[in-house]
Amino acid sequence: MSLNEFKKEMEKLADKENAVNLQRFFKTGKGQYGEGDIFLGIKVPVQREVSKRFRDLSLKELQELLDSKIHEHRLSSLFILVDKYKKADENTKKEIFDFYLKNTTKINNWDLIDLSAPNIVGSYLLDKSREILYRLAKSENLWEKRISVLATAAFIRQNQFDDMFKIAEILLKDKHDLIHKAVGWMLREIGKRDQEAEEKFLKKHFKTMPRTMLRYAIEKFDEEKRKVYLGK
Repeated sequence: MSLNEFKKEMEKLADKENAVNLQRFFKTGKGQYGEGDIFLGIKVPVQREVSKRFRDLSLKELQELLDSKIHEHRLSSLFILVDKYKKADENTKKEIFDFYLKNTTKINNWDLIDLSAPNIVGSYLLDKSREILYRLAKSENLWEKRISVLATAAFIRQNQFDDMFKIAEILLKDKHDLIHKAVGWMLREIGKRDQEAEEKFLKKHFKTMPRTMLRYAIEKFDEEKRKVYLGK
């Protein structure tokens, strides 16, 4: 299956009405975080199915898709990359990890990150130094910061929480809503496994952390406890 065949299939599946809705949902207007992103209007499950049939595309071909302004091209390329990573030997996993980090400016919307960073960046770093995540967390690039947060989902699944807490502290004063939501989400995931650990962090920071971050973090708490944290 060739790259040209992939592109032709995506064009056939395009839905103009849904594309308009997606461009609004993913904030593609001037000055918004997704400015310039183009959508074909293809639903995610359909993209996953198409990606499975094109899983043998090379990294060079995936690079072309990541360079595309079309959102579905980039997302599908990441689905293929995740699939390749899962089946790869250690050397190829390193190659895919490096390829991913080389393209952080192209992985430039929250869904692209959320559906790939835990499964590539987080998975690769499970038994390695996580120093790269701290560099990403301190980046000026919104998407690199979100990658640093979402990568820790792989650690959280293994009940490793320290890196998420440290990255959360780096990002407590970040101004962007997408970072507030991501950090709050990962704190909530920790709480599902160890609420005591999450609350230890929250008791130290809940008075100064962004409100959206806090609301996401305490979403699964009982109503009375939520009221305490929200000061109601």
